[in-house]
Amino acid sequence: MRLALAAAEAAAGHADVPIGAVVLDPAGEAVASAGNERELLGDPTAHAEVLALRRAATALGSWRLEGCTLVVTLEPCTMCAGALVLARVQRLVFGAFDPKAGAVASLWDVVRDPRLNHRPAVVPGILEAECGALLQGFFSSHRE
Repeated sequence: MRLALAAAEAAAGHADVPIGAVVLDPAGEAVASAGNERELLGDPTAHAEVLALRRAATALGSWRLEGCTLVVTLEPCTMCAGALVLARVQRLVFGAFDPKAGAVASLWDVVRDPRLNHRPAVVPGILEAECGALLQGFFSSHRE
């Protein structure tokens, strides 16, 4: 989660919402990371999770990220939850809950829907206070 937090802080440096994601291979080694780049790229799909999944697929040579773990500072939205299911990620670890758009625990539970053919394990709330504080600081500074 510390690597994901570092990626989130980098995203804030280019005016993106500070969310970071890291993909760990089956051995637990980081193979890809990303922060949000929606503002940087002008791309509504450039969420940290999607970018990290794309980079991991490139690094590992396969879109199937079986055995991999996605670590992200904020509970994924519906797009990102769907992407990690489609990528066959084995485990999702996230920090802060997202009561406005979370699609893993807060509003929906996309990743554990029994109608889907893949359901990753979910480990919520890791460094939750730190992850949440980073987002709160970002948004409070934008409101001033």
